[in-house]
Amino acid sequence: MGLAGAHQGCAGRAGAKNVQPICVHIVGAGPGDPELLTVKAVRVLEQAEIVVYDRLVSPEILDHVPAAATRLYVGKMAGCHPMPQDQINALLVELAQTGKRVVRLKGGDPLIFGRGSEETLHLARHGIPFDVVPGITAASGCAAAFGIPLTHRGLATGVRYVTGHSRDGTLDLDWHSLADPNTTLVVYMGLANLPLISARLIGAGLSADTPAAAVAEGTTPRQRIVPATLGTIAQELLERDLPSPVLVFIGSVVALIGACMPARPAAIREARHAPPKLALV
Repeated sequence: MGLAGAHQGCAGRAGAKNVQPICVHIVGAGPGDPELLTVKAVRVLEQAEIVVYDRLVSPEILDHVPAAATRLYVGKMAGCHPMPQDQINALLVELAQTGKRVVRLKGGDPLIFGRGSEETLHLARHGIPFDVVPGITAASGCAAAFGIPLTHRGLATGVRYVTGHSRDGTLDLDWHSLADPNTTLVVYMGLANLPLISARLIGAGLSADTPAAAVAEGTTPRQRIVPATLGTIAQELLERDLPSPVLVFIGSVVALIGACMPARPAAIREARHAPPKLALV
């Protein structure tokens, strides 16, 4: 079917009242807990005819997809990209041309380190109607799971999400800007480069005693946390076997782990080292 035919197919389904002529839905699956899916995400999944999904989408979330729908796995992990991003982009255009309801399902929020914007730009260049259904990003979900406030009066006036991974292997960040004791840093995909990240932040002036924590599989029954400091977090993770991806929180607010919850999660109680202490005023 040509592109014009694809548009007619999608638009044909839009004849009903209050139904938008969308061919591809870019949907955020959230941080892992299926109950953290948005209402719109659940509705879109339940109406899907083709679902293209990533590695971090859990089986419980895929349970919302109709049994008759086609499921296409395009997951990637470090050093292993069975389907490169440009092929995924082309696949979405090809599937949209079938006129079926296509869902591109991505972990977390599709526009936060999810390459969702690359896919939307490609769809837009080919004239494919789409929409984006945001999801709870891992930073928010994992922070809430362990009672870490990303901002807190007197401790953090802002929060920054940064990538700990780069395509060419170099990590050229504005370290002096990031080394702000009044800002919470959340590092995505930074496990392999954590020794470098810690050293650069300390070299830029952030105290080695700054509280830090690494979280794996946050918001799920398998969630784990490793509390430490900026100066020790890399070595702590060398002694653990956390599954990737690992999210790293750095900043004074990390000392409040569990304090903002009625009960401390088991993963905190079982941590070998207690979170760094912090005196609040």
